[in-house]
Amino acid sequence: MTDGHLFSNILLGGRGGANPGQFKVHSGGLAWRKQGGGKIIEVEKDDIVSVTWMKVPRAYQLGVRIKDGLFYKFIGFREQDVSNLTNFIQKSFGITLEEKQLSVSGHNWGNVDINGNMLTFMAGSKQAFEVSLADVAQTQLQGKTDVYLEFHVDDTTGANEKDSLMDLSFHVPTSNTQFVGDENRPPAQVLLDKILKLADVGSSEEAAVTFEGIAILTPRGRYSVELHLSFLRLQGQATDFKIQYGSIVRLFLLPKSNQPHTFVVVTLDPPIRKGQTLYPHIVIQFETDLVVERDLLLSEELLATKYKDRLEASYKGLIHEVFTKILRGLSGAKVTRPGSFRSCQDGYAVKSSLKAEDGLLYPLEKGFFFLPKPPTLILHDEIDFVEFERHGAGGSSVSSHYFDLLVKLKSDQEHQFRNIQRNEYHNLFSFIGGKGLKIMNLGDAQSTGGVATALQNADDDAVDPHLERIKNAAGGEESDEEDEDFVVEKDDGGSPTDDSGGEESDASESGDEKEKSAPKESKKETSGAKASSSKRRSKDGDEGSKKRKQKKKKDPNAPKRAMSGFMFFSNAERENIKKAQPGLAFTDVGRALGEKWKKMSAEEKEPYEAMARADTKRYKEAMVGYKSGAAMNIDSGNESE
Repeated sequence: MTDGHLFSNILLGGRGGANPGQFKVHSGGLAWRKQGGGKIIEVEKDDIVSVTWMKVPRAYQLGVRIKDGLFYKFIGFREQDVSNLTNFIQKSFGITLEEKQLSVSGHNWGNVDINGNMLTFMAGSKQAFEVSLADVAQTQLQGKTDVYLEFHVDDTTGANEKDSLMDLSFHVPTSNTQFVGDENRPPAQVLLDKILKLADVGSSEEAAVTFEGIAILTPRGRYSVELHLSFLRLQGQATDFKIQYGSIVRLFLLPKSNQPHTFVVVTLDPPIRKGQTLYPHIVIQFETDLVVERDLLLSEELLATKYKDRLEASYKGLIHEVFTKILRGLSGAKVTRPGSFRSCQDGYAVKSSLKAEDGLLYPLEKGFFFLPKPPTLILHDEIDFVEFERHGAGGSSVSSHYFDLLVKLKSDQEHQFRNIQRNEYHNLFSFIGGKGLKIMNLGDAQSTGGVATALQNADDDAVDPHLERIKNAAGGEESDEEDEDFVVEKDDGGSPTDDSGGEESDASESGDEKEKSAPKESKKETSGAKASSSKRRSKDGDEGSKKRKQKKKKDPNAPKRAMSGFMFFSNAERENIKKAQPGLAFTDVGRALGEKWKKMSAEEKEPYEAMARADTKRYKEAMVGYKSGAAMNIDSGNESE
């Protein structure tokens, strides 16, 4: 590669754990992208101050220091990579790489070297460890010889990080010659003053700006949101999160359709953690028309140097715009707003449901985002194909009034967005087609056939089955829930890679609801309904009802639809639940199975998921033969009047 070098399986070191990804160095700088999508780090060559090599266990580490004091560690290079990258960086950047050696002797006596915001402890000429002073929450002098450092509680440790550095203490004897003092100012005090000056601990204790009483939907609650120089703090009645700006991947500013609220989503990598639940997306809800005025508690020197062209001394405007501008200026994260898609109501999203939750599906320029719960971000690059599906329940006009959108990922994971109104079909289809995504249509290879034909011929007076379910649950009264009331009590991590949650609802649904929500069953029934859709309204009264009931009858020769991993788990564990809790109602058994499945790890779920994949393969192969036979029956005229 003449313009650079590309390396896979390179780890990004730091307090958030080691994340694998792709590392590229080119003539304009270097870049690292997390494997599977997420965090991206880009450094221009003019911002690089120094580059170092170090031999670490089983690999080599490349250290890159940039102008604003940040230090990145990239781990996983081979020995033969050292000379290649050394020559390339020296030729392209004009920087000579320094070699550092790691101390493995275990000695705890040495010298302290402070460079930028990195504190390095040297045992002789070798490096023992290094810490970022940006992570220091407070520091103080203990006695006359000890300097104590306390680090921020790291709420962005991710799934793999079990332990986190909390405090550190240095013993600086009065005979120390590196930090020379006097009788009134011992060497330990000299070291402390230097740390305070470079770490800027004092100014970071006070927030640059604070927003009080903000409604956050995940993690649920009302918080005081503080924006500090190096981190974001969410302070609630029972929880307190500190989020380093380096963990913020992107900001999303998404107005809610025809509602007086606007979503601001802070996407994190690694995510924050509350107990065993991970939150990769912080979903904040602002009042759209609320105007605020905020002054930043920053010195004129900082605004003129570090935050020049990024922040202003004061802001006045809509609260979601003010919040986003300040957070963007402090964190450097990019902001994504709605793209070219418009719904039939001229909104930016379509109403739908995911798992057991109602929400909004935002078609964006580079992905789809379902909000508010579970917040699910799907990038276009991750999608294998999308599929428009009709409801398969009843064969009546109800099934044609709404459709589902199945999104199949390249990882074989599926997201089923249900109960989308039929008048959104054409706008959604045109937008997805314009993005070049592969569309799989049921029963017809033509892009406007199958689902489109059925939706065009649907009855305008059809009943919304999802609304009826809500009415029944509320005792016949229509529910008009507000997001800020936090009616839903269940917290969901919302991780796009997490299939847990929502299964418990499927396990306890009635037979009719199961039939409405079964995505695989809808494939077979849509194929049969397509041949008779133009004749559905040719006769009315009892005769028409009888015909619809006859068409609803299931073909005994049709293949049995594939079961999910959760269903295999339920079949295996249902009797154990009944034995452990005799007399438990059927719906409570399903709820208990759903809770147990949600708490299982990926390794524990894998045997059942493997059975589900095998069953899906069996079903697809069987459907190929079945559909070819069904097509022959339709052509024979058996369905004609």
